[in-house]
Amino acid sequence: MKKLRVGILFGGRSGEHEVSLLSAASVLQAIDRKKYDVHLIGITRDGRWLTAGDAAHLLPSSTAAPQQLRAGDPEATPGAALLESGEEVLVAPMPARAEHAGSSLATLRSSAETSLNVDVIFPVLHGTFGEDGTVQGLFELADIAYVGSGVLGSSAGMDKDVMKRLFAAAKLPIPKHVTVLRRDWQESPRKTTGSIEAALRYPMFVKPANLGSSVGISKAHDRKELKTAVDLAASYDRKIVIEQSIGGRRGKARELEVAVLGNDSPQASVVGEVIPCKEFYDYEAKYLSEGSELIIPAPLTKAQTKQVQQMAIDAFRACDCAGMARVDFLMEPGKPSSARSKKIFLNEVNTLPGFTSISMYPKLWQATGLPYSQLIDRLIEFALERHQEKKNNRYDL
Repeated sequence: MKKLRVGILFGGRSGEHEVSLLSAASVLQAIDRKKYDVHLIGITRDGRWLTAGDAAHLLPSSTAAPQQLRAGDPEATPGAALLESGEEVLVAPMPARAEHAGSSLATLRSSAETSLNVDVIFPVLHGTFGEDGTVQGLFELADIAYVGSGVLGSSAGMDKDVMKRLFAAAKLPIPKHVTVLRRDWQESPRKTTGSIEAALRYPMFVKPANLGSSVGISKAHDRKELKTAVDLAASYDRKIVIEQSIGGRRGKARELEVAVLGNDSPQASVVGEVIPCKEFYDYEAKYLSEGSELIIPAPLTKAQTKQVQQMAIDAFRACDCAGMARVDFLMEPGKPSSARSKKIFLNEVNTLPGFTSISMYPKLWQATGLPYSQLIDRLIEFALERHQEKKNNRYDL
């Protein structure tokens, strides 16, 4: 039987470039080479598309001994992702431009001479230009099957402002929040601060509307911190989302996560809980610092577990997601056994969550009974299923 040709797309121009490299390395380690003919497609930080061979020629071969891959540990991935015995694929960031021979056109011509013919694309491009519907639109134009949500689901899942509007329309509980524009903030910071403080109480979370992996997110406890936080978020996006902290000054909210898998009939995994080593689960806590704790399954009552799983599926459908998404929740602080029922709020969906073997999405499915390699199989199956279903659409009169 002819192998299915799978293109693994990784790297990209976003601030989550390194996270993408780790995810790609894990997929490459786990994908079944007996089933799939795997092709690597890398995008450099400056947006150049390269095949694996082109990428390998940019850097010297690594002679480092094989080490265990773990998220946030650059020393464990010293410029190369170990695949099979004796085989390495170099996926480090682009060297200085002066080290390249020839122009971008030359690179494109070289790639065209050995163009890849694939049946399905498995994108592990996190963040801007990879998770926001832009590259998905390219796949649609090229009529190529691909893993994950389409243009609408991807863009809605990236834009926290639009996402929250869809959640509200679906009557899903969300934290109290406001959205401000960078232009309004820069032109009238005092007026904008007043409108924020009139709508919300401290502490607040300040986020760029379009970014992932908690990049650019801050927690503001007072007006001074709010200014610093909005300035930071505004450096990443023209829209800034400010949310009132769940639990307020009574304590940190519990952070719950559910993995969703499927197309029109999605399924939810067991519920997991993240206990950050810092005040909240920011980029450093996710990828760089030691001490954050992942609890699977989360200590919840059966009723709470069922509620969170159903909310995850409802959120998945509200954003028109497909294939996969990790859905994040915030629960009021306190023990689940306390007398007062703890409210659970929907935080966000992530349509291309971290996909290393130790990331929360694969770990949740592992705990549900679906191993990592089989999860990859299922995602590819759903990509092909969705692509085939689109063949029923008419595009002419």
